[in-house]
Amino acid sequence: MDLLLRFDGPGDRATQIYQHLLEGIASGRLPAGERLPPTRAFASELGVARGTVATAYDRLVAEGYLESRVGAGTFVSADVRPARPRTAPGGDVRPRPIWQSLPAPVPDSPPLELDLSVGGPDTALFPLPVWRRLVSATLRPSLQAEPAYDGKGHPGLQAQIARHLGVSRSVVASGDDVLLTNGAQQGLDVVARVMLSPGDVAAVEDPGYTAAVRLFASHGAKVAGVPVDDEGIVVDAIPRGARLVYVTPSHQFPTGAVMSLRRRTALLEWAARHDAVIVEDDYDSEFRFDGRPLAPLQSFDRDGRVVYVGSFSKVLMPMLRIGYLVAPQSLQPALREAKLLTDWQGDAVTQGAMERFMSEGLLAAHTRKATKIYGERREALLTAVERYAAGTLEVLPSVAGLHVCTRLVDQSRSDVEVVAAAARRGVGVEPLSPRYVQQEPVQGLALGFRHITTRRAPEAVRRLSEALSAG
Repeated sequence: MDLLLRFDGPGDRATQIYQHLLEGIASGRLPAGERLPPTRAFASELGVARGTVATAYDRLVAEGYLESRVGAGTFVSADVRPARPRTAPGGDVRPRPIWQSLPAPVPDSPPLELDLSVGGPDTALFPLPVWRRLVSATLRPSLQAEPAYDGKGHPGLQAQIARHLGVSRSVVASGDDVLLTNGAQQGLDVVARVMLSPGDVAAVEDPGYTAAVRLFASHGAKVAGVPVDDEGIVVDAIPRGARLVYVTPSHQFPTGAVMSLRRRTALLEWAARHDAVIVEDDYDSEFRFDGRPLAPLQSFDRDGRVVYVGSFSKVLMPMLRIGYLVAPQSLQPALREAKLLTDWQGDAVTQGAMERFMSEGLLAAHTRKATKIYGERREALLTAVERYAAGTLEVLPSVAGLHVCTRLVDQSRSDVEVVAAAARRGVGVEPLSPRYVQQEPVQGLALGFRHITTRRAPEAVRRLSEALSAG
């Protein structure tokens, strides 16, 4: 460990070393268990006699701040606790007003005994030993000599994603059309940077993905919530001046509705008439349990209006941070430049491992295996809802994703209060009402099955039913 220490205060050198070390321990910069440099090396670095450093160390050992271990060195005592938290200065500089007025994020559900929360996948299903092998194979000496990517990302992974999207989702793209991002959220940010000026209108589904709402608002856009029905976003309700329309047509978040072919056609025609761009977030569509999927909007786009965004967060692990977007060629140079301005290049090792994961057919195999497991959990959850909560919850139709959405039969109840009552019974579940932007909220619950096992699903719903029945 290197210690920055300046001789600029009163007292002899030993006293100044003592005071600097004591301040570091008190502030938490030198935490309990931290090993200090050997006296000889520290003295040489400071340009003082070894005895000067030893005197400071001995004083701190005598006072209980340090402890000396024979053959190991000198350490900050395990019993030491910082006298004050280590924080940055307060300061008077203020951010732009938008950062005090963003919509509040939907809080994460706390970890509870029975987890019906909505979010990422069950990471226990992730083939970690296989991934470790692929990372090791990617971390080869020649990697250091390879040139930095041009902003698009790993060329091999671009090609694999284009192939994967073409086969599984009918997306029309070559590898050169794929821009790699650190998750879908960065993809949305890059699109917003390129397409939205302060004051522009960004139309979003209502209810919808509130992280996108907050992101567009942070760019100064006026966010307009557009109602959603069982066919997806209501195109006739989109504001005429909208510059961007954000949709999740394959599996609307959070309701689970699939946008009909009629509505997709109407949305594409609307975008062409109003010179708008459609951001198609193919959220959570890898896991389907019934019926054949409709082709994405991107595959019907003849006017270059659709930017297709996706990631591997829901199918693998969110921590891998691999997302992508496919845009019309007219937008690609600007999108690539916007990505370069915020992130010079992605994680070459993770992208390289992902390329191998896909080229060896492991992504397809993992998706098939996970879909079978999630399908069993989903069926157990729906069966339990029918058994325990048929009179209190109405399940909305959904054929894909890792959760089902429900409406409270009694709309006079507060879904937030139901969630709190469920938490007291050890069940974690998410309310629907905070997902609304401008429309009148519907009281409902999103029930996830990413973590709940088939064995525990009935008990989770039984306790949830108790919360629903409570006054």
